[in-house]
Amino acid sequence: MDLPAFGVEEWLNKWETKAKYDISQSSIKSLTLEELIGLDGTKVADFFARHANTNLDYGAIEGSAEFKQLVAGLYRHVEADNILQMNGATGGNFLALYALVNPGDQVISMLPSYQQLYDIPKSLGAEVKFVRLKEEANWDYDLNQLAKLVTPQTKLITLNSANNPTGTWLKADQVRRLAKIAASVDAYVLVDEVYEPLEARENFLSIVDAYDKGIAVSSLSKTYSLPGLRIGWTASNKEVADLFRKYRDYTTICGGGLNDALAVHALKNKDKILARNRKIVAENMQLVKDWVASEPKVALVEPESVSTAFIKLELKEDDYRFFTRLVKETGVLLVPGAAFGFPGHARLGYCCQKEVLQAGLRRLSTFLHQQWGSEREWKQRFH
Repeated sequence: MDLPAFGVEEWLNKWETKAKYDISQSSIKSLTLEELIGLDGTKVADFFARHANTNLDYGAIEGSAEFKQLVAGLYRHVEADNILQMNGATGGNFLALYALVNPGDQVISMLPSYQQLYDIPKSLGAEVKFVRLKEEANWDYDLNQLAKLVTPQTKLITLNSANNPTGTWLKADQVRRLAKIAASVDAYVLVDEVYEPLEARENFLSIVDAYDKGIAVSSLSKTYSLPGLRIGWTASNKEVADLFRKYRDYTTICGGGLNDALAVHALKNKDKILARNRKIVAENMQLVKDWVASEPKVALVEPESVSTAFIKLELKEDDYRFFTRLVKETGVLLVPGAAFGFPGHARLGYCCQKEVLQAGLRRLSTFLHQQWGSEREWKQRFH
């Protein structure tokens, strides 16, 4: 098994604890423990008093019955027994890929996307083809491309929707067509759905509700603002869930009883979390749109009510050099587009604290101006 460096994670591992203005993260502003527990009026002390005599053992290996039931309730046609708790969506993705992909298999993924979804299949000996998203097509997923790529040898189709980093997602009619294309060659479809949209949710359809061989992976990290809990899951049919159980025993023990209890509390109060986050996404995106409108060197295909955006910038130097200098000299952190295979762009995590976003964008503007020299040179080029 040979794996390249994981571009996004390697970059964040190096810089995220050093940045003063971190506008790179793709979660919506994380909840504090007090905010989470207090969603229904419970006091932190009272919550932990209820668990004071709980043994810190493994707990329910696949997630508590209550957790599995609550997660199943997020879908239309999923049985609670077919929910497997994982250590975040990365754990769920790895489990699915490890269980399904064999040497010589054909896998179709997408670019840009989360690198795990295509480089792990490559490392397992699969041939990987790509549906390539195009900025001029508003980063929309091209199902016509997919239909041309699938063959009788296609074992698995992988994608993330909403997409990381662009923030675009497949609508219900697109998901249904995706299912038909996959069914035509009897392929599995793995969709990382961790970036669930906050608006137009009636037009969001999980792959597991559209296709029998569909596998949905998600977590509480992004849409639910709880990345530190490391609680995710897979949702599938019974046959796939039973296959996953065999491989899961080699990769994951459990999420832990206390984390499970916090996850259950979050899921019971999900409507309050979503209302909070809907407001953050809308208000912060307006700040970003106003900033883009004032910056002729920056362009944006607006994300669709999810917490990640992919801005295009006019740069005079290599991505990594520019963004390294940016964080070192200004404290502002973004993820270079080159980490996704798209230089000249950056992932903007705009759903952070509003003051951090505003300060980060101001400093980014100043730094971009400096790269082009004098104000006169700047105006000559862009006005």
